[in-house]
Amino acid sequence: MILPEMNLVNSYPLGQWGIGFDVETQKIPEVCPKCATLTNVTYDHRIVKIKDTPIRNKANLWRLKKRRLKCKNKRCGCIFTEPTKGIRKGHRTTQRFKASVTWAAEKYSNLKDVRSNFRCSSRMVYTSFYQTLELRRRRRAHPFPKYIGIDEHSIRKPKYKEVEFATMVVDHSHKRVFELVDGRTIESLEKALNSIPGRENVEAVSLDMWEGYRTFVKRNFPNAIMVCDRFHVVRLFNRLVNRYRKTATGDDRKNPIRKLLLRNSKNLKHYEKSAIKRWLAQYPHIREIYEYKEAICRFYRCRGQHKAKLIFKNLMDRMGHSKLMKVETLRKTLASWRTEILNFHKARISNGRTEGFNRKTKLIQRRGYGYKNFENYRLRVLNDCY
Repeated sequence: MILPEMNLVNSYPLGQWGIGFDVETQKIPEVCPKCATLTNVTYDHRIVKIKDTPIRNKANLWRLKKRRLKCKNKRCGCIFTEPTKGIRKGHRTTQRFKASVTWAAEKYSNLKDVRSNFRCSSRMVYTSFYQTLELRRRRRAHPFPKYIGIDEHSIRKPKYKEVEFATMVVDHSHKRVFELVDGRTIESLEKALNSIPGRENVEAVSLDMWEGYRTFVKRNFPNAIMVCDRFHVVRLFNRLVNRYRKTATGDDRKNPIRKLLLRNSKNLKHYEKSAIKRWLAQYPHIREIYEYKEAICRFYRCRGQHKAKLIFKNLMDRMGHSKLMKVETLRKTLASWRTEILNFHKARISNGRTEGFNRKTKLIQRRGYGYKNFENYRLRVLNDCY
């Protein structure tokens, strides 16, 4: 109930609010902070009010009687207050009280409940919680790993203003969020990540098809290859299939052919494949795009870099003979990202884990009803996604 090196003198009720205790420190010698002389000479006493962890949902308040000691060394003569283990200098709460507040802040649905249950100020809750998260972050600080993923997610959508983004760097090797950066510009990424050591350790980086990330990786990770996320590549074909499908069926989301066209044919049953084949026979232009989509799926299923290059080259040649304007635009996009797409068969990593952590950050935002302070949001994400 009380800390070591303390004696309980008396206890008394504080009504429904809590329980009070009269506590005093044990009379043991202390070391002078100036000359390091051991002394036990009492100069006078001070009474300090200290708040400790609640007992059975009731506040626990101490009246701690502390000694002020005088150094035995006549040349020094320093007068100082004895230190107390478990209570930091100048603080009016115990360390275990702060630990309890931090635990509650992680478990409760909102910090307002923590403030009411522990009968402390909002400032106490925030400082205790986020100081603990910052200490944890510093203990977990590591150099860059071998494989990382980069992706962004929105953090604010102000009215009549541009959407504000945060960039997440994921450690694929240890399955955790490595860092969170405010913004997605090259300048903001370099400012936040250049102080982290070990950039030469990175061998592969997974990223989506955004030119800013490609430029950033080229500048800052000299030994890394870039791997374009396969989900974003396949999605380009799915969108094109869906776009031309709407010209035939209209924007009917309940139409069963919609889901069948977007699924991988490898996962379809025999009668589903037959239904798609009969339907596509009526629309040659949709069948052409559907075949391109299946070809890129076969590209990602194959094994071996040489075989993958042949499949990709064959796909690009077929798309080059197409008369559809959208197919020509898609082919140019694939050509500009050819090296990054083929690198999948060297590193075989994707941004799937990064997208999963992005989903978790949305839950963190929703649970906290948004975050005004980005640093608090960053600490929360790094702690919950470790």
